[in-house]
Amino acid sequence: MQTTHHQLSIDHMSHLLKLISDPTRLTMLKVMQSNECCVCEFVEMFEISQPAISQHLKKLKDGGLVHEKRNGHWIFYSLNPAYPHSEMLETVLDAVTSQDGRIEELTKKGLRVSCN
Repeated sequence: MQTTHHQLSIDHMSHLLKLISDPTRLTMLKVMQSNECCVCEFVEMFEISQPAISQHLKKLKDGGLVHEKRNGHWIFYSLNPAYPHSEMLETVLDAVTSQDGRIEELTKKGLRVSCN
């Protein structure tokens, strides 16, 4: 049996599946598939505390799935294009229903952070 660089060890796959099996983290990843977001936007979206959102983001960042970009005093999170298994992650996220309504709702409420 041939292995390719796209295959993951059982431990790595198990860890990845644990990361994305949490509904909040999976939703965050789906939102980040097409948008950069800051912590305060996720707090508003999920109506949970900033420390809880930060914990979710830390787990995703530690797992290599997301990266952060500082812009002034804001830190924006997005999917990490350098994640070695990003193609597989994109496949999973493509199978999840759109979360664009969450961003549209933030925009309507005037809560979308813009650093322009």
